[in-house]
Amino acid sequence: MLAVFRAPRARSVPILVARSLATETVHPAPETPPPPHKPPSKTNKPRTSLYLRPRPAVSHQHDVLPKLPPSFGRNQLLPVSNSTRALLESIVSQFDAPIRYAFAYGSGVFEQDGYPTDTSAADAPMLDFMFAVTHSAHFHSINMHQHPNHYPLHARMLGSSYVSRLEELGPGVWFNPYIVMNGVRIKYGVTSIDNLCSDLLNWKTLYLAGRMHKPLRIIKDDARVRLTQQVNLTSAVRAALLTLPREFSETDLFERIAGISYKGDPRMLLPAENRGKVSNIVKKQGPQFKELYHRLAVGLPGVHWPLTSTRIEQDTAPQARAAHLKKLPSNLLVRVKNSYARSSSIQPTEEDESTYWLRLAGDEKLPQVLTEEMSKIVRYPATVQSIKGIASAGLGKSLKYSAAKVRKWWSGSR
Repeated sequence: MLAVFRAPRARSVPILVARSLATETVHPAPETPPPPHKPPSKTNKPRTSLYLRPRPAVSHQHDVLPKLPPSFGRNQLLPVSNSTRALLESIVSQFDAPIRYAFAYGSGVFEQDGYPTDTSAADAPMLDFMFAVTHSAHFHSINMHQHPNHYPLHARMLGSSYVSRLEELGPGVWFNPYIVMNGVRIKYGVTSIDNLCSDLLNWKTLYLAGRMHKPLRIIKDDARVRLTQQVNLTSAVRAALLTLPREFSETDLFERIAGISYKGDPRMLLPAENRGKVSNIVKKQGPQFKELYHRLAVGLPGVHWPLTSTRIEQDTAPQARAAHLKKLPSNLLVRVKNSYARSSSIQPTEEDESTYWLRLAGDEKLPQVLTEEMSKIVRYPATVQSIKGIASAGLGKSLKYSAAKVRKWWSGSR
């Protein structure tokens, strides 16, 4: 008779390292020898798992991640009207392919200055969605069978593997635009959950992280994304504070944050985007921005921002600024250090680390260097994604989409 052992209960660990626990092998104690009168079977090998059957080939490791406290990241749960919420949830529920995390964003969800508020109007903006999935090829395979008209002809002929490979280029997103569902036009992007979280933490491309700096409506939530998004929002506040003076308005802060993802975007230079887009977003979405960022900002050292005030003060001493600078996303931080190493005498190897950060934080050129490096992060992925739009949407939809963007640019440049 076999001795039965239970696996020890996993202790609570930080969510970013919980994955490693899911791959540990459990070694049971040696088996009790069978009775002498019954010879052991030739296939009776020592068990290396407490599972009665082999584990599945594909293990959804995210299931073992601990749940976050209900109050964690509540600033991300921005309300919308009941009709908008019902519409967004109804659209997402129509996809059979598995979606880990989904959100809606843009002028179709939160009002922007200069855009109609009626989603049924002929000139209403598209509803923008982003889906984060575990396996992109798996998602596209199922979705292509359910919604073949969402994909251009060449993509259907080449299959889901082609779509997923093209998705990986640049910022790692595939878009299906000009889709009609529930009587409204939508555009939805697909990315992997790993790619999304990597950008939120490290600002690898700032394509997804930058979109998520602005108000959005979560439709399907995920603990891992909720955690990394909170890091992303805090990073946006730190970067903005380092480019702002000692005293400024909350509108200045919101515009600085909203503009991060547009710095370096080629669409802002070409006739393809509304030049006043950042101002239009902040003008109508001030309450949502304050809900997103107020509690995060006042939790940082040296920031004074009463809830009832629209004015913000911060400590601009090198010690306070160095505390923000050292905690910027890794990709941006490396770029800033390399920029100073190329153009100045501030070298990290010449002095102790604390002195190095103080010198960087006290340099008057730091705001300009930060702005330039964020622009460089955005430029290449945004350019690649614009070119990818022709392949992912098809020539006809691409021309239609470009014409709409030109009209917005023209209206914003007058």
